[in-house]
Amino acid sequence: MIPADFDDLLGQLTLEEKVRLLTGQDFWSTHPLPGIGLRSMVLSDGPSGVRGAVWDERDPSLNLPSATALSSSWDLGIAHRYGVVSALEARRKNVDVVLGPTINLHRSPLGGRHFEAFSEDPVLTAELAAAYVAGVQELGVGATPKHYVANDFETERFTADVVVSERTLREVYLLAFEKAVTESKAWLVMSAYNSINGATASENDLLETPLNTDWGFDGVVVSDWTAVRSVESAKHSQDLAMPGPVGAWGDALVEAVRSGEVKEDAIDRKVLRLLALAARVGALEGFEKPADVPQVDGVAFTRTAAAEGSVLLSNKSELPWTADALQRVAVIGHNARDARTQGGGSATVIPSSVVSPLAGLQQALPNAEITYSIGAVVQEGVAELPLATMTNPVNGQPGARVRFLEADGMELFAENRFSSALVYLGGNAPITDTAVFEFHTTYTPAESGDILLGFASVGRGRIFADGNLLLEETAVPVGTDLGAALLSPPSVTAPLAVTAGQPIDVRVELDLPDREGGLGNALSITVGVEPDRSDPQSLIDEAVAAARAADVALVVVGTNSKVESEGYDRTTLALPGRQDDLVRAVVAVNPRTVVVVNAGSPVLLPWRDDVAALLVTYFGGQEYGNALADVLLGVVEPGGRLPTTWPREQDDVPVIDVTPQDGVVRYDEGVHIGYRAWLRAGTEPAFGFGHGLGYTTWELSDLRANDPSSVALIVRNTGERDGKHVVQVYAERPESTVDRPVRWLAGFAVVRLEAGQAREITVQLHDRTFEHWDNGWTTEPGAFTLRAGSAVSDLPLSTELRIR
Repeated sequence: MIPADFDDLLGQLTLEEKVRLLTGQDFWSTHPLPGIGLRSMVLSDGPSGVRGAVWDERDPSLNLPSATALSSSWDLGIAHRYGVVSALEARRKNVDVVLGPTINLHRSPLGGRHFEAFSEDPVLTAELAAAYVAGVQELGVGATPKHYVANDFETERFTADVVVSERTLREVYLLAFEKAVTESKAWLVMSAYNSINGATASENDLLETPLNTDWGFDGVVVSDWTAVRSVESAKHSQDLAMPGPVGAWGDALVEAVRSGEVKEDAIDRKVLRLLALAARVGALEGFEKPADVPQVDGVAFTRTAAAEGSVLLSNKSELPWTADALQRVAVIGHNARDARTQGGGSATVIPSSVVSPLAGLQQALPNAEITYSIGAVVQEGVAELPLATMTNPVNGQPGARVRFLEADGMELFAENRFSSALVYLGGNAPITDTAVFEFHTTYTPAESGDILLGFASVGRGRIFADGNLLLEETAVPVGTDLGAALLSPPSVTAPLAVTAGQPIDVRVELDLPDREGGLGNALSITVGVEPDRSDPQSLIDEAVAAARAADVALVVVGTNSKVESEGYDRTTLALPGRQDDLVRAVVAVNPRTVVVVNAGSPVLLPWRDDVAALLVTYFGGQEYGNALADVLLGVVEPGGRLPTTWPREQDDVPVIDVTPQDGVVRYDEGVHIGYRAWLRAGTEPAFGFGHGLGYTTWELSDLRANDPSSVALIVRNTGERDGKHVVQVYAERPESTVDRPVRWLAGFAVVRLEAGQAREITVQLHDRTFEHWDNGWTTEPGAFTLRAGSAVSDLPLSTELRIR
């Protein structure tokens, strides 16, 4: 509840001051009002790490595993600790609000931000989101479930209208958000870009009902960046428009209140909620953040979370490996050396270091001979230059000199950087259409040969090597999405012959184009080298030779931020490049081939039945390589179970469309998304929802329903190792007057038992398990079947529960 004395603070404010508070003062912070003891609040992207107010390698952040890895743990304790670690990072960086978790659903595996969201199931999503939010807010940092609501695709995300039934909204898409608000009391919710049934999210009645009326939300609805586009949204339960200082409200909203178009009471309610948020995060005089914070090793947790979220899809008695038995190991794959630890877009953070699979195995197997072969190129566009190859020409230290210049060459701004991948979102850099950006370094290549030197950005650029102009060209963004243009820009390169150890003076100039809209004060550019794709078969041949000579082969396949990113959806589930050819060729010469999938979301695995073991590790965070080595060598179990169905073929996916038709995306499948849609279609996926193996075996028995809120059963570890199991309970109602899924997740529980140990456990069922929406929550009386097991298609136990 909002304290009554906030009314006194409100009474001290003029209309202009009230309205000013409702739009950010810049890209990441709110306006202060020192007269009432209100300081500015800092908001930060943060689903998988907290970047802070700057996107800068000089201020690194903890890079946690992707949300798909978190959700694969099915562990509410891990989700809670994930939130706590995020809050500790936020406090370290003086951030008040974390813009996460992202809890839109995996409606289609093509969704561009699939990696950033939890699951295809609303119950699994809701439980994990509530635990995450609780962990963040325990430490006096605001959490922001997003994007409210039905924002499950990227194509035309700013303008598309989602047409969806009220029942589907309530039972699926809103259900994913509900518990984070009703139980964990989220302090913020982010409204989405898209429209829902004809009204933009920031101008939609869903912001009031169910959010405020049914769920009791008393927090702040913050817009997605630039999502507030008119004064109309101020008439709805939209509280804070970001970014600032220019937006759709401001003077126009002041005038609208004075003219009577918008009631001042609506403005007052928004301001009171902002003051309440300020009190909760310690930004209002007289209210302080909690002084006692837990001491948590964030790096160690990142390693644990990555292992807990790794899913062993198949294992022909190959894993775990015994370290002493491995003399020669062939490590293969672009992602084995250049691991992808996070997806692209606004969720990106810059870690202080990353442990690749290659490095992780080298450290874990010091006595083994480990070879490395790239096998197949995955990277698209330029990759940043390694810091070890760059020397700042001004101070002689590692790095580069960056300047912003007037057209006549006068210096406006200069700084020394330690990366050639730079992003400016807000801040002090003079990013205007009259400025020229300059990147300058001395590059010393490690190998001789022909390279493709260039940059990835938007605008007209020039590439110089040793003072010679190699290329002048304009990089034009693909599509109209502002986020994609900023964070996944096109590359421009020119060929250059280099000699190992011979320094080259590299300079790139970029004329900054006119930047209109809310992302005007923003720029991203990467200076680097594009991979050589001239002889792909030779790369496969080299990998095959290494695999043939090794005891075991580890092939790491995957995607990257060009494939999975905010701003656009995927068009194919196939692995990029010739990775499928690579796996087939390696398996043909070494039957002990283990394949690791370093991708944030489902990909096609046409060779899945041929490999000795198959492990999905998602985007594993900065400790990825160490966590992978732990799993491969049996130091820990692969603790994950799939939160989303993985298909055999793309054409098999029953709900896949992410492309608006005439500006509209129709959720005509209703409540049948994810595994529900697969069950209704009767099509067999490659790996079903909930699937995952460990290093021991399990037996379930004696299922009984206690009441509509829980079931009990006996779980026994029948193997020779300690292990983790995820017990899953589903409900069915075959004879029903309601259009129901074949079955739906009702509850789940993580069980950890020693070898040979048995335990009776209770699994709590979701409050809505037996309800459906029909102009209100209602229950169809009669018998429901409850099934328990290890996956949606592996449910050996059943019992019946009669609902009155």
